[in-house]
Amino acid sequence: MKTKEKHPYMNPYIAGVLLGLVLIMAFYFTGHGLGASGGVKEVIVKTVTTVTPAHAKESSYFGKYSGKIIKLKDSWMVLEVLGIIVGGFLSGAISGRFKFKIEKTPKITNRNRLIFALLGGILLGIGSQFARGCTSGAALSGMSVMSVAGFVAFITIFGTAFALSRIFKKLWI
Repeated sequence: MKTKEKHPYMNPYIAGVLLGLVLIMAFYFTGHGLGASGGVKEVIVKTVTTVTPAHAKESSYFGKYSGKIIKLKDSWMVLEVLGIIVGGFLSGAISGRFKFKIEKTPKITNRNRLIFALLGGILLGIGSQFARGCTSGAALSGMSVMSVAGFVAFITIFGTAFALSRIFKKLWI
């Protein structure tokens, strides 16, 4: 009896080297490191200033961007986020893992899994604004330029994740 062929994930050491090369290319071509929150912020700012320009002008947050012309097609951060999305779909398709499935443990319902994933994403977005950048920007890009803050961010991010992983493990696989 033939078993279904498994599609292994990329070797983590090779993936790490490739990520480092992408980071080097990002610094070389854009003069900036990696980070996704800036691209998302630009899309939100563009949307708010286009849909409700009066509100944006009066807002303490959006007012900083009012009157500035933001062209999303010219933003390297927006292109980076689009590249992440397209790359994720391509990676799944090439490896044979492209399917729409809610990965979870049988102990939690699909609805609760999606609610907690959404809440986690919202908290991550809010936290990235308080921190003035996302985890990839703070840790990867910060450490690559030998910033003490980058190393502290990395240790804090992964230390907190490790400490909380037992509590939230049932919400995942």
